[in-house]
Amino acid sequence: MARADAQVKTQEQVVARPEAGTRPEEIRKAKADVAAGEAALDDAERTYKRISVLVPQKAASVQNLDDARAAVNSARARLNALNAVLDLAIAGPRKEDIAAAKALLQRYEAELALARRDLKNALLYAPTDGIVQNRILEVGNMASPQKPVYTVALIDPLWVRAYVSEPDLGKIREGMKAVVTTDSFPNKQYEGRIGFISPTAEFTPKPVETTQIRTKLVYQVRIFVKNPNDELRLGMPATVRVQLDQPRPIKDQPSNGDSAVP
Repeated sequence: MARADAQVKTQEQVVARPEAGTRPEEIRKAKADVAAGEAALDDAERTYKRISVLVPQKAASVQNLDDARAAVNSARARLNALNAVLDLAIAGPRKEDIAAAKALLQRYEAELALARRDLKNALLYAPTDGIVQNRILEVGNMASPQKPVYTVALIDPLWVRAYVSEPDLGKIREGMKAVVTTDSFPNKQYEGRIGFISPTAEFTPKPVETTQIRTKLVYQVRIFVKNPNDELRLGMPATVRVQLDQPRPIKDQPSNGDSAVP
């Protein structure tokens, strides 16, 4: 990106130079060169006239006359060139040159914008605060949008994964209050609420497998729990208790003539 930024800055100066026009000092120098050319032409013409008078008198050779004529032509050509330089200085840069310089500047600016976007896309941002649990890719590995680089455990909100058997599935709902306890603080209860109920059944995971329910299907639920004293840790075993006879919120209660379950 540094190379693209340098190209843009350089081209900005290239554009600024013709837009500023010819400097007054350059115009004055061109005028002085024209004046010097006029003086040289006048001197060459005078020399030619003197030699042209002397040739018939045999006081000068024909070669001298030819040299004087060539000097006049050379001085006249140089004066014409100097006048052309003066005209260019007064007219200033061509509009086409300025347009071409601006077009090249736009190209460099586009390349710089692309380089900045690529650099921004190369940075990784976690969706929220969390703890890095695993680095999947190492330095030098090939990355892609479909390949994860880090595994991040989210810590806000903090939630407990629990499983509900099919007979109790209809008795719970999102928003119900729950109580969470841990082995670290068995006499301490943490307030929570059910925030997610999986719509898909699954076999009982090994961490919660028992002899009675190992062959039964269960549904995963997430209980969002308060952790004001930062006592709960990721991966900590916890026990969740939900009172099933909790009253429904008013908005969830059926209206007259309607039933709770169609």
